[in-house]
Amino acid sequence: MSTNKLTIKNMVCRRCILAVESIFKEMSVTPILISLGEVVLENPLTTEQNLELRDKLLSAGFELLDDQRKQQIERIKAIVIEHIHHRVDDKFNFPEVLSAELNREYSTLSKLFSETEGITIEQFVILQKIEKVKELLVYNEMSLSEISDQLGYSSVAHLSSQFKKITGFTPTQFRLQGISHRKTLDNV
Repeated sequence: MSTNKLTIKNMVCRRCILAVESIFKEMSVTPILISLGEVVLENPLTTEQNLELRDKLLSAGFELLDDQRKQQIERIKAIVIEHIHHRVDDKFNFPEVLSAELNREYSTLSKLFSETEGITIEQFVILQKIEKVKELLVYNEMSLSEISDQLGYSSVAHLSSQFKKITGFTPTQFRLQGISHRKTLDNV
């Protein structure tokens, strides 16, 4: 059985998966698998289906990617987002996992990401972690120490320093403001 893998930009959460699933259902196409940034089909789409899919995805805020480089970038982002926002995996080694999952040397992935996105993978990881910290601070269910542990920071001081550098606020100031100042994951 040959499969057809599609890469979709801006799929960053579980609701995105449901939205894309709904689009395929509307089109009467049943994917084998839908995950962050990726859809696997048993058979390739017809030209007409491909055009319809592109239109439906665009109207829902997604984009079907054809370019290999863009697909790699989107996979990197999806892996980072999955591990930071949807798993509790505090000792996650991004270079190792990205290399293993994408079957490429980390230096190659890092260079491609930097050239395309204008920031390093490490900076992207930090920005994602800060957005997760904001989310957890807004929920006000965990202490700063618990948040620090969950996201793999070496200390609360390290988290606080990085948070202030990115947001201009200490985590405590941010929490006391009561305003989230959060970004959607596809805009980080």
